Amino acid sequence: MTTARKLQYHFDQVGSYLRPDALKTAREQYAKGEITQAALLQVQHAAIKDLVDAQVAAGLSAVTDGEFNRSWWHLDFLGQLGGFEFYDQEASYKFHGEKTRSTNIRLTGPVHANLNHPFFDDFKYLQSIVPEGVEPKVTIPSPSLIINRDQRSDGWADYYPTWQAFLDDLAQAYHDTLQHFYDLGARYIQLDDTTWAYLIAQLNANADDPAARAPFEQTAQDDVYVINQSLAGLPDDLKLSTHICRGNFKSTYLFEGGYEPVAKYLGQLNYDAFFLEYDNERSGDFGPLADIYNGRPNVEIVLGLFTSKSADLEAVDDVIARINEAAQYVPKAQLALSTQCGFSSTEEGNILTIPDQWRKLALIKTIADQELATV
Repeated sequence: MTTARKLQYHFDQVGSYLRPDALKTAREQYAKGEITQAALLQVQHAAIKDLVDAQVAAGLSAVTDGEFNRSWWHLDFLGQLGGFEFYDQEASYKFHGEKTRSTNIRLTGPVHANLNHPFFDDFKYLQSIVPEGVEPKVTIPSPSLIINRDQRSDGWADYYPTWQAFLDDLAQAYHDTLQHFYDLGARYIQLDDTTWAYLIAQLNANADDPAARAPFEQTAQDDVYVINQSLAGLPDDLKLSTHICRGNFKSTYLFEGGYEPVAKYLGQLNYDAFFLEYDNERSGDFGPLADIYNGRPNVEIVLGLFTSKSADLEAVDDVIARINEAAQYVPKAQLALSTQCGFSSTEEGNILTIPDQWRKLALIKTIADQELATV
């Protein structure tokens, strides 16, 4: 990692956007066998082109494909990584007040990078339509989503002599994947991660029981190891960020709790930027930012002070006050702004409209330009 701040984006975004009706219809038609994959891809590419144009018009310096190629923010990538397959777990993920589809992934063999992963072609298309001076941003799930999460690593002993050997292969698979994105031209990659919010919930629930906490503390250490091994040795001009999420499905959430229980682990992760949810009381106070930043001048803290779950616009004075409060723990020059999550982590999307999402981003840009651009 370098010793100077890499990103320089005071106004940024998590990555997913609400799907336009034409894309939703095309995906439904494709699922029913009514149109070909080529026809779906044509609609998808047109939607992404429109989205890129809209992001550029909104003043974003780094743009994504909106995750329009996906049904889920994480499973579409993980299920096509070498050594995994999709299956129906017949149980919903436990969001508050909503039931999800029941797709999951499981191990089928040793873990390895899939250099024919469709996400690489998706990036090539994004890169081909981004105008000069604007950066294409890749978003994929963190490898921690596999480690002791939702039974995804349960079969490791069928293929590995030790747990450590499994972790090493997982890290190598991710390293090779990130390097391949770089070789294709990617210079900004974000790893999205709900595991830290899951661990916050578990560590808080077992706060008074050291024996019960121990396996979750070990998982946190394993996550740090695999993530840092994944990132180790990558080219220095590759910008690497992470988004710490508490769950995002139809404007609901999975987890709650402040960052205190995991701040020391986050402070060990070798990312250039941390996108942190801070849109409501579920995220706690700013105190843990000091440990997450950990005195690293190369690190940017992206404050997710704006909810992507609602069309309601945040009060400008309240946001400015919160920026100044966060600056007590992290130098203001190292701060940036975004929504707390994407607008559509699954294809269903949050409960707001496409115009709502652009109004939200316009507000963020206005405040970022006013409060952070000249710091």
